[in-house]
Amino acid sequence: MAFWLLKSEPETYGWDDLIRDGATEWDGVRNNAAAAHLRAMKAGDEALFYHSGKDKAAVGIARVSRIARKDGDDGNWVSVAIEPVKPLPAPVTLAAMKGDARLAQMSMIRQSRLSVSPVTAEEWKAILALSG
Repeated sequence: MAFWLLKSEPETYGWDDLIRDGATEWDGVRNNAAAAHLRAMKAGDEALFYHSGKDKAAVGIARVSRIARKDGDDGNWVSVAIEPVKPLPAPVTLAAMKGDARLAQMSMIRQSRLSVSPVTAEEWKAILALSG
């Protein structure tokens, strides 16, 4: 199983929306690097659900329930299906992530504009520990 981080503005589609809906299509990603990460996802992989914008915090864990499929007519873009697993015990803020040496090389910190990024097993464990 691989680990990922998915960013969304909570005003557009937040963790509470995913809980309410029970699943969603993670679509609309229009960045080549982020789309490549979506293509690499496998069913059963888990992802941190991260609120960007003013919140800037990982708030929950989602699971990839379907691998990438075409998103739009262009052919370059893909989407995956995700479902909620559980909320994090406490949100892990961007400031907390940046302040933890174990996360210094985390893709989301090094390439902060990407909406989809990989998370190593060690980074995943560190974030879960920060969450309590």
